Amino acid sequence: MNRFALPALCVAALLTFPVAAEEAKPAYPSPPEIVAKAKAEEWVEIAPSDLLVMDLKPVGKGKAAKPRRVVIQLMPAPFSQGWIGNIRKLAAAKWWDGTSINRVQDNYVVQWGDATEKKALPEGLAVVPESEYLTNYSAGMFTRVWNGQGRQAIPFSLAYPDLDGDREPAFSDPYTLDIGFSAGFPIGIEVTYGEGKTVDDVLSTPDVIWPVHCYSMVGVGRNLSPDTGSGAELYTVIGHAPRHLDRNIALVGRVIEGIEHLSSLPRGTGALGFYEKAEERVPIMSVRIGSGMKGLPAFEYLSTESDSFAAYADARANRRDPFFNVPAGGADICNIPVPVRRRGK
Repeated sequence: MNRFALPALCVAALLTFPVAAEEAKPAYPSPPEIVAKAKAEEWVEIAPSDLLVMDLKPVGKGKAAKPRRVVIQLMPAPFSQGWIGNIRKLAAAKWWDGTSINRVQDNYVVQWGDATEKKALPEGLAVVPESEYLTNYSAGMFTRVWNGQGRQAIPFSLAYPDLDGDREPAFSDPYTLDIGFSAGFPIGIEVTYGEGKTVDDVLSTPDVIWPVHCYSMVGVGRNLSPDTGSGAELYTVIGHAPRHLDRNIALVGRVIEGIEHLSSLPRGTGALGFYEKAEERVPIMSVRIGSGMKGLPAFEYLSTESDSFAAYADARANRRDPFFNVPAGGADICNIPVPVRRRGK
């Protein structure tokens, strides 16, 4: 028998019968695709009165000068309202005009205010107690919570569907019992075991919540405790989330546009990233509340109570779109940035 006959027959057989096609992977949308398809009614408009607009000295001169505008969304009630009241008064008094950005610490914060610490503050600023770092929970603040540290989910948490046989995404957090979002801002959640409280009591109603330090969040600079800062000295996070600052410093908002004008600044060479020479500081031309400005774009954020945000958070925790081979299986709260856009885009 021809020694080539059998292999030839095998090849012919292979050509005769179709090779089983590989099962196509399910198509899962990426986080940006989910956001792009969110319904119009799932977006929440940010009131111009809740915007703080900071204009830095433009780069260049004359017609070639490039403006540098930073837009900050202030925290909604009931969070940090004592400091935010002060910030509104400072902006109305044009107090920041002529001050500067004085500190840029790599992988940490950019800080601005009066470098001389001698500029008189407007009258009537509140002295806010440390207790205001925390906010008492009240019903309706949020409906979806991501359970942390593997503990049992509290009743109003969201059960994510097991979309593709992978385990449900974990949203663990080493800094608090639970994490979530309230009115579009990331928050920490704590419950307290006490006399007379059952386990069901504890798991059904948190005691206190607070905003957390994620990238672009804006906080109030202060001296040592019990000082809590007036709001005249502000900073924003430009690095890995410094969550150890949670509950130790007031958070008053987040940068929603123009963070690149802060994060790209030269790093300070002094202690803690402070600029050592006056000429290194970046002048602040003006800081105003948005409702008093003409031509300011309208902004909106994706409701953190919406189904699209739930799908977006799941996708951030378990990337299944084509680039990714292995879903991560979880995400920390600062890796789920709340989408913000100009209205109408």
